Amino acid sequence: MNSPEVSVCIPCHNAAPYVGAALDSVLAQTWPHLEIIVVDDGSTDESAAVLATYVDRGVKVITEKCGSAAKARNRAWAEATGDYIKFFDADDLINPEFIALQMARVAGRTDAVASSEWGRFYGDDLTTFRLNPQSVWRDMEATDWLVEAWREARPMMQPGMFLIPASILRKAGGWDESLTLIDDFEFFTRVLCHTSEVLFTPGAVLHYRSGLSGSLSGQKSRKAVESAFKSLTKGAEHLLARRADTETKRSCANLFQDFIYTYYPDHADLLHAMKARITELGGSDLPPDGPPRFQKLCRLLGWRMARRIKQLLKS
Repeated sequence: MNSPEVSVCIPCHNAAPYVGAALDSVLAQTWPHLEIIVVDDGSTDESAAVLATYVDRGVKVITEKCGSAAKARNRAWAEATGDYIKFFDADDLINPEFIALQMARVAGRTDAVASSEWGRFYGDDLTTFRLNPQSVWRDMEATDWLVEAWREARPMMQPGMFLIPASILRKAGGWDESLTLIDDFEFFTRVLCHTSEVLFTPGAVLHYRSGLSGSLSGQKSRKAVESAFKSLTKGAEHLLARRADTETKRSCANLFQDFIYTYYPDHADLLHAMKARITELGGSDLPPDGPPRFQKLCRLLGWRMARRIKQLLKS
């Protein structure tokens, strides 16, 4: 019997400084049965030239102006033939045993998703890398994983962490192309709601590159904030359709409260909608997050005034 194939789907937009290292980390995998698909989504830098050097090494490069990471990921997935799918960003890295370890964890199962360890590094300096252990770094029923990961309202649901059976993706569907900011939240919530178990994989380490200027995660435009709002509310709807116990409602409410903390006092209409949804869910117990100086201001003046002062200091 042939070993299963893993398709690695990578969107690339103006990632010339990083995509070579990302591809090198995938090509260095000890799992031998890989299909690597990169969609060059309208890059105007040197990405095309970098990607061209990988074609002879078996990387399939599709050049197509998709207009968003979600659309580019769907385009790559449409080409994928693997039994298991990994979506991977063009600026991240994985250790050589990553996929082999995840494949060993799923052990042929088509009802479970494998997760991984992860940590941040900054720029090109891997000496800055630090693991970021979380309570969900263990085998868990899939909806339990979501409830626990959301409890503190900052869940890590980065694409490269997960190895997904293609059969689950066919049931759950592809990426929501109406979303830009935190599109991974809605997508992986939907995927896990079609999954029985999340299998944690010790030793599989995602190196998440952080601190890049112009990254999607740093966007604050109205379009980006609307996308975050839609992703959070749709993701919560997916989970609440599966279970609506008190713990689940509280985790959803905490996600919505974090949205309010993050964007206050801007986008008043979205904040009002989130506040109403929190009330419907029974309230949130999430404290505001921030460094010691911000926390001191919260205690003295309340989080709203502290947030306004923080904004003024940034302007």
